[in-house]
Amino acid sequence: MQSRSSASLEYMRDGDSEFEIGERFARETSRLDGEQLDALSDSFCQILKAVGEDISREGLLKTPVRAARAFEFLTQGYRQRVEDIVNGAIFDSDASEIILVKDIELYSMCEHHLLPFIGRAHVAYIPNGKVIGLSKVARIVDVFARRLQIQENLTTQIADALMEALRPNGVAVVIDAKHLCMMMRGVEKQNSVMKTSCLLGSFKDDARTRSEFLSLLKD
Repeated sequence: MQSRSSASLEYMRDGDSEFEIGERFARETSRLDGEQLDALSDSFCQILKAVGEDISREGLLKTPVRAARAFEFLTQGYRQRVEDIVNGAIFDSDASEIILVKDIELYSMCEHHLLPFIGRAHVAYIPNGKVIGLSKVARIVDVFARRLQIQENLTTQIADALMEALRPNGVAVVIDAKHLCMMMRGVEKQNSVMKTSCLLGSFKDDARTRSEFLSLLKD
């Protein structure tokens, strides 16, 4: 994939903000090529046949292509890099207290059953001379959510990525999610919620900082 600087130039338009450039880059570089989409569509044809469906009936005529396009979108994180998403949106700041972005919606796919899990991420960091554009925090969540995942790894990947991009004094990530692989099949438990956390830097080492973060989550 291209470097951040070359990517920025290619996807720049006159008058665009950093946000608009980053959004365009993420959208236009997350696509599969025609051969990959054809292969994915053929695979969905085989799945429909295997479960006993007639792929020539009206309702299913375009389903393999639609499913391929949907799967392309749901896995676009494989074709994105955090540095390209951030796209230079890191700014000098004297802020030194906890910055928390709560209730970031996330939609991911369980790598064990290819069924969705849906929830919210809460991401906090303590600046060390730099802050990151607000929308980029949600974008970082999406980069890793739009891959085949387990929630435990997703939580850690988001925290590690923000730590690498920003070099703050600490990062904390908490995710609450419901898993359709548990709700629709297997034990079929409808009200269970999985909660995971990853604490780095000050959030892990300082009990008072950790307590303040947990208190902010309850507000």
